[in-house]
Amino acid sequence: MQVIILLGRQGCGKGTQAKFLTKDFGFSYIGSGELLRNFYEGEHFSARKVKEVLNKGRYLPSAFIFFIWMEVLEKLKQRQSLKGILFDGSPRMLLEAQLLDQALEWYEWPRPSVILIEISREEAFNRLTKRRMCEKCARVIPLNEETEALTNCQTCGGKLIVRPDDTPDAINSRLDLFEEETLPVIEYYKAKGVLKTVNGEQGIERVYSAIKFLISN
Repeated sequence: MQVIILLGRQGCGKGTQAKFLTKDFGFSYIGSGELLRNFYEGEHFSARKVKEVLNKGRYLPSAFIFFIWMEVLEKLKQRQSLKGILFDGSPRMLLEAQLLDQALEWYEWPRPSVILIEISREEAFNRLTKRRMCEKCARVIPLNEETEALTNCQTCGGKLIVRPDDTPDAINSRLDLFEEETLPVIEYYKAKGVLKTVNGEQGIERVYSAIKFLISN
C-alpha cells in the first residue's frame, strides 16, 4: 500500500498524471479541488463561501480542507483492499502537511512519497490562461496540438469555456499563494527525505514515464 502526493504549480499537469496513475496502479484518488467544486454546488453558507474564495484564487482554511479529507480517509479505511492513495495537489499549506502526517499515522498507513512536477511560474501562467473547461461535465482540457482547435468537449459534447477561477488576476493570486504557502510544504517534505522531482515542462508521456519510474523503484 502506497500513499503518493503530487505537488506542483497550478497548470503543471497534476490532474492529468493523477488520472494515468489511478488507472494503471489502482490508487484511490483524493483531489481537493474536485472535492471542493462538488461541495460548493450546495446552497448553504459554506458552499457559497467556498465558491467565493476559490473564484478569487485564494486558499481555504486548513481546518476546512482537513475536515473534508477525514471524511474520505475514513471511508477508504473501511475498504477490504486498498492498493494506495493518491493526493492530487494537496497538502497546499504547511499545517495541512503536518495534519496529514498525523492522519496517516492514525490510520496506520505508510508515510507518503511526494513527487514535485516542476514548471516555472511563466510556464504555469501560460498554460492556465489557455486551458478550457467543459460547461457540461466540468472536464478540464489543457491546450496542446490536439486540443487547440476544439470548441466542444470530446467526452460529452459540452461547450468549452474559461474556468471561473482562470482569470489572469485569479491565476496570479494562486501562483503567489503557491510561492508563499506551498513552497514551505515542499521544503518540509524535502527535509523529511520523501520528496522527488520531475521536469514538468517535457511532454505528458515523458512526465508520466518519470513518475512511474519513481513510484516503482
